[in-house]
Amino acid sequence: MAKGQILERKYFTMKKLLALVLVLMMMVPFAMADEVKLGQVQFAAHGTKCFAVITVAMVGDKIADVLIDEYQPMAADTSIAVPNSETIFADLFAAGKVLASKVQNAAAYSANMQKAGSTVALDVNYKALEDYATGMTIADLEAALEGKTAEQVVDAVTGCTLVDALGYLQGVLAAAKAAQ
Repeated sequence: MAKGQILERKYFTMKKLLALVLVLMMMVPFAMADEVKLGQVQFAAHGTKCFAVITVAMVGDKIADVLIDEYQPMAADTSIAVPNSETIFADLFAAGKVLASKVQNAAAYSANMQKAGSTVALDVNYKALEDYATGMTIADLEAALEGKTAEQVVDAVTGCTLVDALGYLQGVLAAAKAAQ
C-alpha cells in the first residue's frame, strides 16, 4: 500500500471520528440530563459476501448520529485494504483480493455500481440512510419499517437507491437497541 493511501485513510478515519465527536459535543448543552450512548453492530444488511459495521449515537431516546460502513473482499491492486489484510488475513481471501471498506473505496465501488445501472454513489446512499434515521426514536424507526417491503423503504428514504435500504435500516435499529 502506498504511503499516500495510508495518509488518506488516516485522514478519512480521523475526519469521520472528528465529525462524530463534534456532533456529540454540540448536543451536550441540549442534553444535559441525558448521556450519550453508543451502539455498534456487525450486520449482514444484504447477501453473504460482505458485512456492515453500523454505529449509532443515542441521546436520550433519539438517534443523534449514524455511521454505516461495509467491508468485503476487493481487488488488492486498486483498493485501500483494512490494516493487516495483506498479512494475517491473506489466507482468507482469493489471490489478488483484500478486505476493504466500501466507504474508503467509494469511488471505485460506485463505478462498479454504475456499470450495473446505479445512478447514486454508494457513499451518497449511505449518507441518505444515516440522515433518514437521525432524529428518530427506536419506536419511530420500528414504526417506519414495520410491515414495509424493501421497495417501500427505498421509496421512503429520499436520495437512497439501494435495494437493500431495509436491511441497512434494520442494522441501524439493531445498533440503536444495542446502545440502550
